[in-house]
Amino acid sequence: MPIKSSSKAGLPPGTLLHVGEEKAEKVNITLITYNKTHYEEKNVASVEECLPLKEKSAVTWINIDGLHNTKIIEELGHHFTIHPLVLEDILHTGQRPKMEDYKDYIFLILKMFSYNEKTIEIEQISLILGPNYVFSIQEREGDVFDPVRKRVRNEKSNLRKMGADYLVYSLLDAIVDSNFVILETLGEDIEDTEEEVVTDPTTETLQAIQTLKREMIGLRKSVWPLRELVSALERGESPLIRRSTLIYLRDVYDHTIQIMDTVETYRDTLSAMLDIYLSSISNRMNEIMKVLTIIATIFIPLTFLAGIYGMNFRYMPELVWKWGYPAVLLVMAGISIIMLLYFRGKKWL
Repeated sequence: MPIKSSSKAGLPPGTLLHVGEEKAEKVNITLITYNKTHYEEKNVASVEECLPLKEKSAVTWINIDGLHNTKIIEELGHHFTIHPLVLEDILHTGQRPKMEDYKDYIFLILKMFSYNEKTIEIEQISLILGPNYVFSIQEREGDVFDPVRKRVRNEKSNLRKMGADYLVYSLLDAIVDSNFVILETLGEDIEDTEEEVVTDPTTETLQAIQTLKREMIGLRKSVWPLRELVSALERGESPLIRRSTLIYLRDVYDHTIQIMDTVETYRDTLSAMLDIYLSSISNRMNEIMKVLTIIATIFIPLTFLAGIYGMNFRYMPELVWKWGYPAVLLVMAGISIIMLLYFRGKKWL
């Protein structure tokens, strides 16, 4: 059962408590060090094993999968002098995407999305940029950083020649670009639902629209702050981010704007689809009511005739006439045909 935010009520600032769902059975720590000529990648058991690389000229990338073991996060803060409030934010998975500059390091919180069975799953990613090291801390194993890892392993890659700030840009770019994949999948689902709304709307169609709207709201809540985060990085004056990297950050900012435009377009489309659905249901109901009204209108004179000849008075003129019954049936059929022709002439049928 996930730990809720209310469990932190009354605790002092900087208390390390994992808030959220436990998404990993065990914590995995991956260490990657590289420069122009050197590359090394291995799994380590603790943060202490990364300390010998802290002062080296090579870039060190430490990736941690799993947040439920607060002791590892506490060791991270102790050995790399990370503020307790930063550690607290790392463990609180309900954080809003943001950027905080602590001079010696920059702290970033982002949201990474995955789309499974028409449901968007959101995972919090925390990044810490230091002079020559980068921490990426995730809720579980599995991410969108595989293209970055491939570039790091490639000796001819431009990433191997750049600093830790360029690595953070690459991780940011991977997260932002993954949103395009999510939006493309969502777009296909929206198109399928839109076609269903127009042709044969059902209750399941309404549920699909509501689900898509909810997913788009969650996506928007995470993408809007992401734009502010990238903008703050781009406009910041931290010595940890080189001037050459700012150009790449502008490109990421442009991508966030494109994502926001797409999200807003999809939201408008879903709102229009909901209106179309309601209109389709209303039109269908009107058609049903029209048919029932026509049937009732045809039977009104027939009921009138049947009521007259059902009174059984002794001296009714047609009561003993041998052709009375078929004559009344013919009159009733004639009335029905005349009324149907009239309704068709008025284009009510």
